[in-house]
Formats: sequence, C-alpha cells, structure tokens
Amino acid sequence: MRNVAYFIQAAGKAGEKDFLALKQQAKKIPEIYSESCHQLANSFLFLVKENTAKKLVVTGDSPLYQELEGKEQSAGDVRFKECPLSEKNSKIIQKYFPFTRPVPLSKYKTTIGLGDRLGPASPGHIRLLKKKKIRPVLAQQSKRELDLTGRSFRGVLSDAVWAVFQEDYQEGFGADGDHLKTMAGIKEALAEGYTMITLDCSEHIHDLKETDSGEIDQVYQALPQEKKRALESRFLGREFTLKSGETLSFTPDDLRLNVAIYQEAVDFAVHVFQELIAPAAGGVDFEISIDETTTSTHPLGHFFVAAQLIEAGVKVDSMAPRFCGEFQKGIDYRGDIKEFTREFREHQRIAEHFGYKLSIHSGSDKFSVFPIIGRESKETFHLKTAGTNWLEAVRVIIQAEPELYRKIHAFALTRLAEAKKYYHISADPAAVPPVDSLTDEELITLLNKDDARQIIHITYGEILQARDAGGNYLFRDDIYRCLLENENLYFQFLHDHIGRHLEMLGFDVN
Repeated sequence: MRNVAYFIQAAGKAGEKDFLALKQQAKKIPEIYSESCHQLANSFLFLVKENTAKKLVVTGDSPLYQELEGKEQSAGDVRFKECPLSEKNSKIIQKYFPFTRPVPLSKYKTTIGLGDRLGPASPGHIRLLKKKKIRPVLAQQSKRELDLTGRSFRGVLSDAVWAVFQEDYQEGFGADGDHLKTMAGIKEALAEGYTMITLDCSEHIHDLKETDSGEIDQVYQALPQEKKRALESRFLGREFTLKSGETLSFTPDDLRLNVAIYQEAVDFAVHVFQELIAPAAGGVDFEISIDETTTSTHPLGHFFVAAQLIEAGVKVDSMAPRFCGEFQKGIDYRGDIKEFTREFREHQRIAEHFGYKLSIHSGSDKFSVFPIIGRESKETFHLKTAGTNWLEAVRVIIQAEPELYRKIHAFALTRLAEAKKYYHISADPAAVPPVDSLTDEELITLLNKDDARQIIHITYGEILQARDAGGNYLFRDDIYRCLLENENLYFQFLHDHIGRHLEMLGFDVN
C-alpha cells in the first residue's frame, strides 16, 4: 500500500488544477478505484481496496471531512480519514454529491432493473451501461428478498450509492421498492429515498376464470349498486378505439369477469397513489403489477385496469401484465412464441394508448422472447432482472473456489423444499449430477443447465442466512470475500451475461 500512501500525500496537497493529473496517476495504482476520485472544496476523496474490504479515503479539513465517520490517520504530514462504506457515510456522500441520489426514470425509453441480492454487482452493471441510453435501476428489492437476504431498504440503496460513487456514474439511476403489497412497506421505501414503487396487487386480485361463474357472480353482486351502475355506464355499449386504430369492447360477461378479478386491485392502487405516491416529494415512478396470477392477463383486463387508473388521475409509469407461457426463475421462456408475440403486441398497444411502458417481470434469461420485446415495444420497456446476478456471483465461486461451491450446492439441496415455498420452479434435483462426482472443469458448466440454475437461484436466502451452532455464517462471509478477491472476474461475467440480455433486446453493447 506504499503507493497509496504517496498518493494520499499528493492528494492532501493538491489544488483544484491538480485534480485531473491525480486521477490519471490513480489509474496506475491497482488498489485505487480511479473513477472514484472526486474533489469537493479542499477535500479529495477516493475508494481504495485494502485486504478484504473497500474503504473511503478523504483528505482536507472541510465540512464533508468533518461529517464523515472514520479513523483519522496521517501519511507524512498529510492528515486523512479512512472511512467505512457504511450506510451513515453513504447518506453524507449523497448530501454532497447529488449524482449519488436516485432519480425517477420514467422519462427514459428503456430502463432495466438490476436487482442485486448481494450488493457488489452494481459497479459491473454500471461499467456495462455507462454512456448507453439504457438507464439502470440499481437498488431493486422486494420485502421478500430483503427478509431472505437479511438486508434493508437503506442497505440496498447504500450499496448502490457507493457503486455510483466508485464508478463516477452521473447519468442517473433508480431505486425500486419492488413488489410491495402494503402501505407500511411503501412508506418505508419512500422514507429511504426510493424513486420507484412497484405495487404488487396480487392480494387484491381474484384469480378467476370464465368458468368460475358462481364466484364471479358473488363478487360482482357484492359491489354497491352505485359502483355497478358507474362501471356498466363506463364500459358497456361502447367501443374503445386505441391510438393504433384497434378497437375493444366489453360484453356484460366480460365486464362481470373483469370486475370480479380486478376491481378490488384498481381501488387499492388508486388509494395507494392518492395517499402515498402523489404527495411524494420529487416525484416517484409508479408501476402497477398485475402479473402474480396463474392465468395470463387478457387485453380486456389490462384495458379495464388501465382505463380506470388513468381516469382516476393515477400517474402510471409502467404496468406488468401476466404474459402467456411461463416466466420461471433463471431460465428461458417456456411457451408458444407465436402466441407470446401476438399477446405482447396487444398489451403494447394498450400501453402506448395510455402512455406508459410495459414491464416484464422475471425477465432474467428470457432470451427467446427478448427480440420480440425489443422490436414490438420499439425499445420502450422496463425489464426486471434479479436472481441472474446472483447466479453470476455463484459462477465466480465455482471457478475461483470450487470446493466452497460444492459445500454450498450440497446445502442448497437440503433447503430446496423451504425455498420452494416462495418460488415456483420446475427443477428436478435428480437431473443434477452429484457435484462430488464432477471435476472442477465439469463443475464450471453446471450453471448452464436449467435444473441446477433454478435450484441455486431460489435457495439464495437459505444459503446467505445459514449459520453454525455458534451463530457464525456458514457461507455468507466467504461469498463476499471471494467476490471481492475476484471482482474483475465477477464484472466480466456480469458484462457478458447482462450484455447478452441487451444484445438480444436489440442494443449494441460494444
């Protein structure tokens, strides 16, 4: 670390005119993240990797220097602070460096959610997307994911803040409180500065089919008469012409079905918007998720929900319908490609009519339908990925520390039944060869197979939270250590894998 000490001495004596020269000098020192070099007033800041941790180094006795928590030290005659990348320090960085604060992204055509279940993937994502027209949502977690990983909304955002600072990413990023179902969860995310809320309406959707006539009639008849009259006046006996020229109309049976399925969800979304989203300072992107159902969303259902929300003054920025086929975790789309194309086109026309983006959930690794999504949407969409970044982290472990992976894999198999309470997959453990029978070279190819991918994909919470009898983590600390020690390999895997997503969607990633 001798070169770092010399650099600190130079930084402590540098003036504003010396900043660019110092940043160039930092590129020659492996321990320093050169893009993290920033100057504010008479303080100079940068991130450094030391042993198994990253730290913030700051020189110059400024208000920023005083506020940051850290240990004061000296390099020659220069005093500096070595500060942890803590949540508290991330808030101070956000105070002084506006580009580290998340922003709404609805004005951008193409956005991609890059939910990182661990935290260290965002610099790799940024390196891929920097200077491209796609805008990333770097902090993206649901309450379920937070509970399973033992993280918090603030912790997830803090990791994104440090990544943005490290990579000097000043083009804007989002923070999504994903699949939130309760007012309390939304309030928590908004209080931490999240700029996108994905409202999961599943608990207010009656997952019914046309053949469920008894339940449909029961739900419909339970509505107040005034509400029924208003809905019948709004949707019956009318023909709705979309901006694309297509027309939609509702029969009495169509209306009763969609009222029974969605009306409670519509009323819930209007309430959430009026109470929490509209008053939010600075504006918040609002996504409506109606995709957590067993059957695909009919275009009439999509229109029924959207028309009422827009009429009620709800600012819908994106909508996630349930597409036909299966969007299982961590593997390609399963279903009829021609049917998907037809349905996606119909949903896209409705989204264009009302002026919002379609959102594709469980979008990781759906390579066979990516060209359709990119083409039919004219590159106007929001794609959500999450677990695929975790799988690329696991790929690093397999390559760098195969014996660690073998232990993780064996443990995951013992916890698969528990994990399947939260996720639907079709993986067959019997189709995965025993890892002890595989050579290291064979082990590397394991995550190219659907069954193994899905097993590791959904057991992340069990793996990360596992402890021994003494309360020590079984794998968590070793996972983070391995990823930091092999950081460039991790970023290369992310570049290749997420880059493939973008290429199949129609974007140039070079």
